[in-house]
Amino acid sequence: MSYNQRRFLILVIIVSISGFSQGMLLPLISVIFEGDGVSSTLNGLNATGLYIGTLLISPFIEQPLRKYGYKPIIVVGGAIVFLSLFLFPFWKSVMFWFVLRMLIGIGDHALHFSTQTWITSTTPTHKLGRSMSIYGMSFGLGFAAGPLFVPLVKISESLPFIVSSVLCLVAWSLVFFVKNEKPEALVGDANETGFTRYNLAIKYGWVAFLPPFVYGFLESSLNALFPVYALRKEFDLEFVSIILAAFSIGAITMQFPLGALGDKIGRRKVIIAGLVGGSILFFIGNLVESSQILVALIFLIAGMSVGSMFSLGITYMTDLTPKELLPTGNLLCGIFFSLGSLSGPFLGGLYLQKFPQDGFLILVSSMLLAVGGIVVLFGKRAKVTV
Repeated sequence: MSYNQRRFLILVIIVSISGFSQGMLLPLISVIFEGDGVSSTLNGLNATGLYIGTLLISPFIEQPLRKYGYKPIIVVGGAIVFLSLFLFPFWKSVMFWFVLRMLIGIGDHALHFSTQTWITSTTPTHKLGRSMSIYGMSFGLGFAAGPLFVPLVKISESLPFIVSSVLCLVAWSLVFFVKNEKPEALVGDANETGFTRYNLAIKYGWVAFLPPFVYGFLESSLNALFPVYALRKEFDLEFVSIILAAFSIGAITMQFPLGALGDKIGRRKVIIAGLVGGSILFFIGNLVESSQILVALIFLIAGMSVGSMFSLGITYMTDLTPKELLPTGNLLCGIFFSLGSLSGPFLGGLYLQKFPQDGFLILVSSMLLAVGGIVVLFGKRAKVTV
């Protein structure tokens, strides 16, 4: 195995364990709070801590990455995630857990921002879709496995947190086996203030930030609030975990095919087809929600359709953005993902409070259709240069 292959393998392993911790944490805390009688709105708002942390660190992370390189940012981010997961069992408090989730959001964003930028900056364009699909697949595998560990809470409420923290520590230690590298130097207008870089990146690739936004909305609303809705509909807890895992499994199975298809026919076409198809599927899911098996099947197929939106959005962004602006573009992808993730639990919690037992998947379907329409109307094709 060449050094580049080994580096790529280590990066995707780190991302897979990060996905596992996120996939477990969202439904786990939702189930614990629901059992303790915490309201769905407060439950949803608490889930936003992860994404508030991401937004808080976003304005401050690009300059350290450019100055110190990718590896130190991954080291610091991984340490924050491990320590936060380790501290959950020590004090059960809504506010304390909210702070820990913010810290995890900070650490996870450092991990993802560094690994995404490292891969997009060092991969040839004709292979980028496949490489990012493997990246997305590794995150999806971890995310799919996460909900399956939620039933461990029946053995001990601390056990899932302990398992997750140990896995994060093992994955984090692998980063010490790669050499540090730095992004390409800034040139022209991009060498000015951070706000100028943000404006340039938004000007060139704003439409590519919408798929990460909608994926963040999906991930947070489905994992944080669908368990609450499903338990109110008298679904079995174990089957709720299977339904959530089905979505991630669907996403995993289509990550590589959709990434390769995007390399061949263009990301925009693949993104539009996925968003419209996902909207239709979730609308059908709302009609058949009396059957747990049919809902699981819908989640599986919908995952195939929209589960690649984050990696597709990143590769679409690289099609539209000059290479020296890729760190900024990756940062904005993360910010839009966080904005979507924040809106998911908030809007979902309000929706569940207003309609406690009716049509939660209609909210998801409507969001997908709206973003799909914007990409159809305003999607771009050609890359520009600074």
